[in-house]
Amino acid sequence: MGVSAALGGCLRSSEANRKRWWFGTDFRIRSSPTVVDGTVFVGSSDRSLYALNANDGEEQWTFDTGDQIWASPRVVDDTVFVGSDKLYALDVEDGTERWAFDIGSWSFYSSPAVANGTVFVGGTDHCVYALNAEDGSERWAFETGSWVRSSPVVVDGTVYVGSHDNHVYAVTAEEGSERWAFETGSWVQSSPTVVDGTVFVGSWDRTVYALDAATGVEIWTVETGGGIWSSPTVADGTVFIGSGEYREPEDTTLYALDAATGAEMWTVETDAGVWSSPTVVDSTAIVGSLGGQIHALDLQDGSERWVARNLGKIESSPTVVDDTLFVGSYNHNVYALDASVSGSSEDSRIEHGTLGHHDAT
Repeated sequence: MGVSAALGGCLRSSEANRKRWWFGTDFRIRSSPTVVDGTVFVGSSDRSLYALNANDGEEQWTFDTGDQIWASPRVVDDTVFVGSDKLYALDVEDGTERWAFDIGSWSFYSSPAVANGTVFVGGTDHCVYALNAEDGSERWAFETGSWVRSSPVVVDGTVYVGSHDNHVYAVTAEEGSERWAFETGSWVQSSPTVVDGTVFVGSWDRTVYALDAATGVEIWTVETGGGIWSSPTVADGTVFIGSGEYREPEDTTLYALDAATGAEMWTVETDAGVWSSPTVVDSTAIVGSLGGQIHALDLQDGSERWVARNLGKIESSPTVVDDTLFVGSYNHNVYALDASVSGSSEDSRIEHGTLGHHDAT
């Protein structure tokens, strides 16, 4: 476990040179990195949360939990919130535990959202929880019909989240009462994003949904070629989302859809299924694939700008900060890559803090 320089490996020279550093953990990484104040926070299935120096990958601290960490960390002020066997609140400087919220033998695969002093998170015990961010005390719990692995997003006093009971829910942030529920054809692990009064989300029923945020009424749907694990993001009036199953036939496509109508702007077939959620920076859409590649595509037409290969199966969603792309891999590594762009991620997923976020301006 530790940091490696960008020299070795059986890569073409251009791909090797894209690596700025990588950090090895003891098991696969599903968690998506969060980058705040020069530190990369990311969880691993080795049951640890890591805080790494964003410039060189040096370990600053680790925190050991009681189960795998699939969730992505959320950093607010001086606290890191992350789910595992419990929902943990940790000191951002040294990783010491401030509080932990326990749901018994169940776990938190959902990534937390934080708004107005409240932490919102889904559990495999079928519930969405609202917790006091200061002490972890429960404010309310909303019960769905199955696991909640989808990560909530909070917009204008409403919590939007999917469930494995095949529904997307809108719940009041203040008291946890249901505003509406929308039924899809299969489970919803995809995390919603909300832009201009519309909720965008994918389902394992091979469909992207656009729903009215106030009423839950369907605005449009687009059918894909595979189940959707990827979470959508919106930038410049376009919805970007991946598709792909772990069984045949497998879709390998990143979709760019008009946010108003669902019309296809472009699609790109990658090398394998896309469970990773895209990010957008400097007119470039970037996403990982289950084939171990990172694809950087022109925002307007989907043409390839660059591809990085041999990175191991990627479910983690990338975040770009100051021209550097951070992402985790099933080969146990966290990577920092030269993104060949100017700036940092600017899209609705990052702005909501869903599956990774940053503090760059």
